[in-house]
Amino acid sequence: MKRIDQLAVKIFADGADLPGMVEMYRKPYIKGFTTNPTLMRKAGISDYRAFAMQVLQEIPDRPISFEVFSDELKEMERQALEIRSWGENVYVKIPVTNTRRESTCDLVRRLSHSGVKVNVTALLSLAQVRDVAAAVTGGAPAYVSVFAGRVADTGYDPVPLMAAAVEMVRAEPNTELIWASPRELLNIFQADAIGCHIITVTNDILKKLSLVGRHLEEYSLDTVKMFHDDAAEAGFAV
Repeated sequence: MKRIDQLAVKIFADGADLPGMVEMYRKPYIKGFTTNPTLMRKAGISDYRAFAMQVLQEIPDRPISFEVFSDELKEMERQALEIRSWGENVYVKIPVTNTRRESTCDLVRRLSHSGVKVNVTALLSLAQVRDVAAAVTGGAPAYVSVFAGRVADTGYDPVPLMAAAVEMVRAEPNTELIWASPRELLNIFQADAIGCHIITVTNDILKKLSLVGRHLEEYSLDTVKMFHDDAAEAGFAV
């Protein structure tokens, strides 16, 4: 099994907890960061701009993605241009459609070809990957985020889909594919094996990195000890 420092896939920390982001920034294997309005809401953030400025002050030199939140394409564009102005390391997250299923590909094309680094997000199908890849061809550096974890939630194996997506963007030197919304640590190694460029990982999964390569029977013994200790602490009796 490869060590984390031997992997070709880049690990981006996904979250909206500033202390947690700063903690991950200190890890040399964390190559970038992503966040989104849902994570920010869960973290209790109410001032989007103020939070972003804090993050960029603490993390000035690795790519960070901040998302637009309007459902109107014109306002998405205005927000994207504003967010882009926050820093050279900023990528602007644009959802692949709005809530009315209207494609954002034309907007993505305009932004990308005007120099905005975009991270097109919430993709789940290969047709979406094809359309987004075409939109960013020849533009600024871009990320294409496929939510492989959500694909898995539907019962489909995401690995073949992600492998096909890698091939779709392979010819575009400015475009990198993101394996988004992973569900387990194994997904990091799966993403690496198929040549995916980036995987976004939450801190709860990143904390399991110490288990990589662990001897399975020793891990089994630790599990048995955990059950025994918890039963004893609870004072169970039959």
